[in-house]
Amino acid sequence: MNQIFPDTPAYPELFKPFALAGKPLKNRIVHAAILTALAQKGRVTDRLVNYYSNRAKGGAAMIVTEPVGALTRHQSSARVCAWNDSELSGLARLADSVERHDCRILAQIQDPGRARHVGGRLKDAIGASPVADDLSWSMPRELSISGIEEVIASFAQAATRLHRCGYSGIEISAGHGHLWHQFLSPWSNLREDRYGGELINRIRILDELVDAIRASTNSHFIIGVKLPGDDGVRGGIDIEESCRIAQHLEKAGKIQYLCPTQGSHGPSLEMHMPNDQYSRVPYRSIFNRLRMAAPNLPLMAVARITDPSEADQLVAGGQVDLVALGRALITDPAWPLKAANGKARDIRYCVAANSCWNTIVHQMPIACDNNPRVAEPDELLWQPPAALKRKIIVVVGSGVAGLEAAWIAASRGHHVVVMGKSEEVGGSTRRHAELPHSESLSSIYDWQWNACNKAGVTFELGAIANLEKIVAHNPDEVILATGAQMSVPRCLPKSVLDEGLFMDIRDSLQTIHAIKSQQSGCAVLFDMDQTEGTYAAAFLLAKKFSKVILITPREGVAQETPLVTRQKIQRAIFENHIEVRYLCEPWFSPAFSEDGGIGSISVFGGEPSPIEGAVFFSWSSPRKPNNQLTTELLSAGLIVHEIGDCKVAGSVMQATSDGNAVALKI
Repeated sequence: MNQIFPDTPAYPELFKPFALAGKPLKNRIVHAAILTALAQKGRVTDRLVNYYSNRAKGGAAMIVTEPVGALTRHQSSARVCAWNDSELSGLARLADSVERHDCRILAQIQDPGRARHVGGRLKDAIGASPVADDLSWSMPRELSISGIEEVIASFAQAATRLHRCGYSGIEISAGHGHLWHQFLSPWSNLREDRYGGELINRIRILDELVDAIRASTNSHFIIGVKLPGDDGVRGGIDIEESCRIAQHLEKAGKIQYLCPTQGSHGPSLEMHMPNDQYSRVPYRSIFNRLRMAAPNLPLMAVARITDPSEADQLVAGGQVDLVALGRALITDPAWPLKAANGKARDIRYCVAANSCWNTIVHQMPIACDNNPRVAEPDELLWQPPAALKRKIIVVVGSGVAGLEAAWIAASRGHHVVVMGKSEEVGGSTRRHAELPHSESLSSIYDWQWNACNKAGVTFELGAIANLEKIVAHNPDEVILATGAQMSVPRCLPKSVLDEGLFMDIRDSLQTIHAIKSQQSGCAVLFDMDQTEGTYAAAFLLAKKFSKVILITPREGVAQETPLVTRQKIQRAIFENHIEVRYLCEPWFSPAFSEDGGIGSISVFGGEPSPIEGAVFFSWSSPRKPNNQLTTELLSAGLIVHEIGDCKVAGSVMQATSDGNAVALKI
């Protein structure tokens, strides 16, 4: 694909020019700020430059980077240093790597205040008032008047450095429960001085911050504000209060754009990273309300906008002026180029699983389920390098690990045959995608299927592979991507298993899907997995049975999922009236074959608690690799590579990463 925009782009409204503070934007696409954790010890790294320059070359008109370190207390975080002059050369290098591609670069500035995403409590938390964080319960030190002035001055000095280094502007994050949000919200701001009370006082810190930044830069320096649209907190900032804030900012006339974001740092945090349990573009109504409240202030949409047609419609309908893409541009930095050239089918789409968010909050470099090459130098419009020697490669397994390996190996010039036992590709990911709130996962194998066909991969589907069939292809190497199967929980009595009445949840899905109307009785699911697929199955059971009980030996649910995903799962469990029995295992009566008695029992012992009306039982458990073919193939003298769940049962991210790595190795 030519890396330029056509004269007549496929989505004309999305690709109309715009301007902010007199600075031209070639289209309406903005990279939304998201932490990459690619900086090291406050320094700009090659991978950080790769990440942002790839997205600038990919066609974004403006990039808002992750937060820079503006206060000395940010030294322990994964932020580039802007609290002094020590990293000016790195900041200038990063700015140039973006601006040279006719893409404006802004840095986000924020402080988490009292907020903490991971376990433990902040020891240096600051805040508007001594009100504990709603997640970590960190108690902040209330900023004094002089402390507020020092914070504002430090952020203004950081903005000055960014301006000197060639940045086009900054974005103030006054949402997500960050420090400025904590001042804006009457829930967290209990002050009685000039920074508390009425809105005019609660917004004062933001006004003074904008004034200080403007005074230290110039009128052509872009200042944007992320604002809570609806923070989901009772007594916090709802859409009415958000509109009042927007009107105030519009009247002041000192900022260039407003970007409404949802949720706060509490049980509503999941609102700002909507997954498949949310509709597409879930916050249209909020954009509409803010547009009406402040019609002359440029408005930027953000949150689960993944498809070019969605983005184009938002601009064409006058709802917004700009569209910010976060996870979508992590997955495919060439999203704008592909969209403009009418190649939407070639976009690798975000699956909204929030795996990227999970890596960065644990201070690990950003990674993606559907893009194994994030921040590599050649990531943009990447094509696999040609192999030195053409080989015959047999891939056993047509799940996402096998498909990723197949299209890359074939693109390198190898003759690739994929053998799969199902008539359709996708493996266990396809089964997951067919469950409630999981449809986006299908975009992984849909894209891979197209890539395989373009690369000339041969498929043999609908038959179980064995040594004889594999050897018949005379392969030089074999890639085993045969997945894994759920283990049988050891707490299940042998007598019950010998009855042959129960299967794991994967093997039960066909039976569950076949139920056409809700059945009376209770479905029981034993959760030893704690990942998204288990709860998607539970929500399917809730559609099919009048009652569902989850039994888990852990003290919580969804503990293997990102926090923002876990919160939405917990909310859906509540909304679907699913009962959860924590720190328990299933119990079967000694006379189960006669009375069918099922219950739960504490992992610490004691008496069982019966479950009345149980008509279904299944389990979701740790998976054992299906690698039985490995020994046979090695004995036959073949070179064998195990990838994905066949190597170690893991995530979709691990599967696509394994497939990518092995295909480049062979």
